[in-house]
Amino acid sequence: MDRGMHKLLIVTQPTRLEELRRQFNTTAQAKFYVECLGADFDDYIREDEAYRRSLEQTRAAAERFARVQTVPRGYLPNLILGERDTVIALGRDGLVANVMKYLHGQPLIGVNPDPARWDGRLLPFRPGELERLLPEVLARRRPEEAVTMARAETRDGQVLYAANDFFLGIRDHRSARYEIEYRGRREKQCSSGVIVSTGLGMTGWHASVMAQLEAMAKAQGLGALRQPALRRSDRRLRFCVREPYPSRTTGTGIVCGELGPEEELVLRSDMARDGILFSDGIQEDAIAFASGMEVRISVAKRQGRLVV
Repeated sequence: MDRGMHKLLIVTQPTRLEELRRQFNTTAQAKFYVECLGADFDDYIREDEAYRRSLEQTRAAAERFARVQTVPRGYLPNLILGERDTVIALGRDGLVANVMKYLHGQPLIGVNPDPARWDGRLLPFRPGELERLLPEVLARRRPEEAVTMARAETRDGQVLYAANDFFLGIRDHRSARYEIEYRGRREKQCSSGVIVSTGLGMTGWHASVMAQLEAMAKAQGLGALRQPALRRSDRRLRFCVREPYPSRTTGTGIVCGELGPEEELVLRSDMARDGILFSDGIQEDAIAFASGMEVRISVAKRQGRLVV
C-alpha cells in the first residue's frame, strides 16, 4: 500500500488533567485544587497516561499506512478535508458525534482510548486493532454504517448539522420563548428549550428526557411507557419540548413528534437576546436565535459513515 496516497486525521480531545492545567497553569496547582476538594488526583493522572499511551499507539499504527495529522477537537469547525481522507476519533462517545457533523462522507473510525473507563457504544475499536483494520478501511473494503444527521437552516442562510441532536433555547437554560410549527399547527411556547434527535442521539439527551417522563408516569400510577425507537440509519428525527409552561399566551399542545424525510420543524424566536441553536453539545459553534430569527430543522441529505 502506497502510504503517500492516503491521509489519516486523528481527532483528539483533552483529558480532565489537560483541562485543569489550562485553568491552573501547572500540574502542582491543579493537584492542590483537586485534593483540597477531597478528590483523588491520581485518577486524573491515570486517565491522562492511558490516553497518551493510546494516542501514541494510534499514531504509530496510522503512520505505517498513511500521512497522519493530529487535530484537537477545538479545531473541528475550521477543518478542511479531502474526499479520500479517513478520520479517527480517539476519545469518548461524544467525540464521534462532534467529528461526524463536520464530515462530508469521509469514513469515521471510533477508537476507545480507555475501555476500562469508557463504555464506548460508538467506539468499537481499540488502538491495538488498527494495524489490522486500517488497510481494509483505506482500501474501502471495510463495512460502514450509514448514520442519519439533522440539518438546521435559518432564514438568512446559516446552516448547521447535528449527528446527535440540536438544542434550541436560551444559552443558560432559562425559559425560552418562541413559536413552534409542526405539520400545519402553530403554537407560542415558553419552555426550557427544544431538543431534536437523530437515531444516533436517541441514547443521549433524548434518553434523559424520556427517563424523566417514564419515572413520572410510574410515580403517578400510569404504568410503563413505550419508548420510541430509531436506528442510526433511519431517515427520521424525533423532537421533544423540555418543561413547556402553559399560560394565557403560551401552550403545550406540540411537545413531541417525529419528522419524516420530507418534513420540517419550524421555530421562530420571540427572545430579544441570548437565544441559541447548537448541536452535539458544542456551544462554541452555534447560531444566534434572537427575535425574528426563523430556523427550519429537517433530515439532512448528508449522511455519516461509521466504520463497523
